Amino acid sequence: MAVTQQDLGTQSIGKLLLRQAVPASVGILFMTVNLLIDTIFVGRWLGSLAIAALTVVTPIAFLIASLGLSIGVGGSSVISRALGSDDEAAARSAFAHQIVMTLLLSAVLVILGLIFTEDVLALFGAKGKIIAPAKIFFYPILLAAPLQAFLTMGNSVMRAEDKAGAAMTTMIIAAMGNILLDILFIKMFGWGIFGAALATAVSFACAFLYLLWFFVFKSKLRLQWGDFKPNTKIAIEVGALGSTTFARQGVISILSVLLNHVLFEHGGEHSVTVYGIVSKMLMFALFPVNGIVEGFLPVAGYNYGAEKFSRVREAIFKAIQYACLLAIAIYIVILIFAAQIVTLFTTDQSVMDDTPNALRWVFAASPVIAIQLIGAGYFQAAGKAVKALMLTLSKQGFFLIPLILILPRFFDIFGVWVSFPIADVLATITTALFLKREINHNLKQ
Repeated sequence: MAVTQQDLGTQSIGKLLLRQAVPASVGILFMTVNLLIDTIFVGRWLGSLAIAALTVVTPIAFLIASLGLSIGVGGSSVISRALGSDDEAAARSAFAHQIVMTLLLSAVLVILGLIFTEDVLALFGAKGKIIAPAKIFFYPILLAAPLQAFLTMGNSVMRAEDKAGAAMTTMIIAAMGNILLDILFIKMFGWGIFGAALATAVSFACAFLYLLWFFVFKSKLRLQWGDFKPNTKIAIEVGALGSTTFARQGVISILSVLLNHVLFEHGGEHSVTVYGIVSKMLMFALFPVNGIVEGFLPVAGYNYGAEKFSRVREAIFKAIQYACLLAIAIYIVILIFAAQIVTLFTTDQSVMDDTPNALRWVFAASPVIAIQLIGAGYFQAAGKAVKALMLTLSKQGFFLIPLILILPRFFDIFGVWVSFPIADVLATITTALFLKREINHNLKQ
């Protein structure tokens, strides 16, 4: 049975979280499996150098796509709270502003990417033998990035209006399309790394068509021309809350640039390839935890807008509980099967030797990260942009980047890997302190 807007304010929090989180988790699973299989295909069919090129270009595309995610999450916070307070006009206006902002900003970034291709690739770590394959991969991915931006924006809106199943379907179309087209373009047609990029671009186009169909025919937010009338208050709120997610994605991209340079300095193309595998596992392995976070946001946002603070508290505690249990199980699997996981990606013996320990260290603090993710998510859902921004940036921006700059000077490549769990623990402690104060002072009813 589908979740309705009224259910968000009345139904059992545990059931709501599961109903929202399971489709979100499945959708994220398909997208991350897509990235994982993409890397496996590229590594096995085109070689470890192609993985390094993929590692350089992917953060560039994600930076543009993160615009859509940021606008989607920011606008969806407005939509959830508006629906919670029965203000459908504000919800429609927020959605209209999301569409315009995604279109304009993603177009600007694509144009800049086309003009400054060489500089952008060099900035993101394309050096030595990585440059040539990275350039081939870059153009199709860049041109398709606005489609990905609309997909991530639309997914957040779908979940805000209780259509988590439709959001899941969108991601499944993109993921399955990419996998099938990878086989067709790389293996059968022999188009190499260009085929891998083209497969990704075409799969985004297919998913976008489904997204368009949904919002034209199935969405509750039936837009009219009047909804596109500029509303400064809503635009600022969407932008402020969206800036939290975009800042996080921007910092992740900066981190990727830094990591690619530090890894190349200390271990050449080999170390960039190792991190390419580790980064894909970071996206893939934590999919159920991220699904809980995505399911938590509309539940918390709706009930906060309806001033049902006891339900918000319950949602926070249950989401942390579920996500922590999942994260512990994930780390146990990584700890035991790291070597077997790496063999899926490559047959390069040196990469197979070095990657398992890197995986274990990078995931070492994953059992506690649920507190950080749910805590930062709460402040975003509640419309508290500044705190959400600070907590979202805490891991990568305030802790991980400085550690990456310092520790490798003393511990070489090991300093890179151990920086991740240290940053996770510090960010979790910081978020827990803010969240405890918020619960004690502002969520009493």
